[in-house]
Parts: sequence; C-alpha cells; structure tokens
Amino acid sequence: MTTSAAGADRAQVIGDVFGAAFGELMAAEPGAFRRKFRKMAASPFAFYRGSAALFYTDINGLDDPFLNERTSRVWIHGDLHAENFGTYMSSNGVLVFNVNDFDEAYVGPFTWDLRRLVASLALLGRAKALSDAVITDLVEACVGAYQEKIRVLAEGGSSADLLTRTSTEGVVHAFLQTARRATRVALLDELTVVENYDRRFAHVDGVSAVDDETRAKVIAAFDRYLATVPPGRRTRPVELTVKDVVLRRGVGIGSAGLPSYSILVEGHTEALDNDVVLYMKQAQSPAVSRFVPDERIAGYFHHQGHRTAVSQRALQADSDSWLGYSELDGIGQLVAEVSPYAQDLDWSEVNERDEMLGLVADLGRSTARMHAVADDESDHDLVSFSTEDAIHEAISADPKGFTLAMVEFAHDYGAQVHRDHALFVDMFRNGQLIDVD
Repeated sequence: MTTSAAGADRAQVIGDVFGAAFGELMAAEPGAFRRKFRKMAASPFAFYRGSAALFYTDINGLDDPFLNERTSRVWIHGDLHAENFGTYMSSNGVLVFNVNDFDEAYVGPFTWDLRRLVASLALLGRAKALSDAVITDLVEACVGAYQEKIRVLAEGGSSADLLTRTSTEGVVHAFLQTARRATRVALLDELTVVENYDRRFAHVDGVSAVDDETRAKVIAAFDRYLATVPPGRRTRPVELTVKDVVLRRGVGIGSAGLPSYSILVEGHTEALDNDVVLYMKQAQSPAVSRFVPDERIAGYFHHQGHRTAVSQRALQADSDSWLGYSELDGIGQLVAEVSPYAQDLDWSEVNERDEMLGLVADLGRSTARMHAVADDESDHDLVSFSTEDAIHEAISADPKGFTLAMVEFAHDYGAQVHRDHALFVDMFRNGQLIDVD
C-alpha cells in the first residue's frame, strides 16, 4: 500500500487530518493535547494508537476485493491494535480474555479491523527488532486463526466459545491467572480512603472535587443511566446509593481533554469492601464514522454514549453488567465499572517467537468471535445478517490471497507509520500542530 502524498505534502495531510479530528478539543484543552502528542511522539506505535483518523483517511477507498455490500457493514471495533486486548469479568462471573476499549466501535468494513490489527503487529515487531520474516509469520498466524475461527462459526460453531482459564494456554492463560489475583479491596484502597467510617475518593493528582451543582447534575445523569442497565441491577436500593463524585480529566492517548466523572456507589451490602467505582465519561465520535456515509447507521444512535454502550454489548457478549449510558449537559456519556479485573495485555515480557505466535493466534480468534457476535442473533437490528457467513463467503474464495493481502499491508503500512511518526515529531516540536509552550 502507498499513501497519496509524501514529504511536505504528507505533512500537510497529517496536519489537515489532525485539525479535523482534534481541532475543537485542542482549542478547548490545549494542555491535554500537548500531553497526548508527547505520548504519541514517544514511539511509532504510540503515534499509531493516537492517529486512527489518519489510518482511515489512508485506507478509505482502498481497492479491497473482500468487501461487498454485506462485509462492508459489519459491526467493527474501530481501533483494533495489539494493545487493545485484555481481561474482563463477564456478567456471568467468568474471567475472559477478549478485545477491549470500544470507544471507536461502529459499523463498517470488516477488513478495516484486520488491517489495523496486522499493521500494529508489524509495528510491534519492529519495536522488538524482529525480522521481516518473523513479522510475516506473526501476521500469518493471526490471520490464519481468524479465518479458521470464522469458518468454524459459519459451519455452526458457537460464538459464545470464550477464551477463559479453562480454554487457553501459553501467554493468554498466564495472563488470565495473573488477572484473577486482583481484588476489589486493593482497587478501592488505591482510589479511595476511609473517613468517618465510610469511603470517599482520595484527592490526588488528576482528581478534582466537584461543587454541589455539578454533583447534583452527575447524580441526575446517574439516575437516568440506571434505566439503561439490566433490570436486575435496579432491584437492590442499597447498591445504588451514590457515596462520592469527583472529576478526572482524560489524560490517555485516546481520551485527551475529555471530562470523566468517577462515581463511588454502595456495594451489594453496607460492608466497605464491596463498594463499586463507576466512571461516567464524555463519549466522542469514532474516527471511522467519517468514512462510512450511511445515514441509517448514524441515525440509529441517540448520542455517542449510546453508540459506545450498544457497540460494546454487540461486540462483547456477556459484557460488564454495569455498562450503560446517559446524558450530561446534553452530551452523551458512557458509564461502566472501574473493575480490578479489567487489565490490558502487556507485551513487554512477550518476546520469544513461539509465545508470540500463540498469542497473536488468540488475537485472531478473539477478533473473529467479536465480528460474529454482533449479527442477526443479537438484540439489535442494525446488522441483520449472519456476519460470519458473509465474511467466510468473502474470504474462502481466496484464503491465500486474503492472507497475502494482509501481510503486504502490514509491512507497507508499518513502514508508512514510521515515516509519519518522524514527520509528526518535527511538526509538533516546531509548533505546526499546536502551540508547544
């Protein structure tokens, strides 16, 4: 794959895309975006994580023989890369390894998820000084596992077949075992203090108290949110008591400048060891939505908080039972639990070829299962056909060609990101993206 511009022209493309994607937020929170851009400057992979809008600008209109009317309208993750996988505790109480972070989810071409994932594997491989041949092996293992899982699902396999402690081995199994050791008490001790025989949030860096008016608005939004969670969650009044509210400003690569409220609620009893921390954060438009000009899709959602919650439920079976949405000052909000069991995959100690091959195969299987879950059997009607059947039909006609296309894209776009990262760093440090003072 080649992009449409290079050198100074490519720098102009980067500047235009960032201005369109982040301009309004940059103007409102320049300090947050300086921090975001410095994190992105740290490495090509960090840049890639923060530049989904550029990725979709590049691949929009790409000739793709595996896309048709149906496979171009699959529920997708929207920001699928190697670090957007991890663990969570399902609503059934089972610790699961799966895709996480659904802020960018939307309905679009299924290959866009695969392309974003395999390009991230190429970047990860370069960062670990792996040869092109090993990177090819990783991409082939990931794509091969994806194709095989799609085939099994299309032939009647269950999409409820989760990656759990009893069904995994290698890196993912060890990761699940480690995540299982987390405790709610440890999380509460990290985020809260006990005063006058009750918990409240600790006032530390990044946390701000709210005034009475703001607290009242957040609690009112919380009350509206309750109607969006499963009915069983609304039948225990003790559990729904709000004990404290604080403001946190988004400081991550993807959430720069966005306000987020932490809400401490009573657990299922008055004991202090089972209180629950929720977050209510402003949702934003997904990058991919600008390249899917379908009014039916855009009009399906009440607001971005609704889109994010519905997307996560569609793509992640047995999702967090606290997951829901609300509005605050007319802006859509996503609400979910800050769970001790939600842990991101850590690649820092995964360096050997064989263990990486096993891990990327699990990423491929997770992706296939995600694409298959959100279809005609889900509790929504936005995607009204069997996605696994449509995808299997598209790729089974030329499975080797599909794998080759993904391998070539991974290498080509990985190299492009390295070039873009160097341009971005120069643009940022010279004040071409935002005032650096």
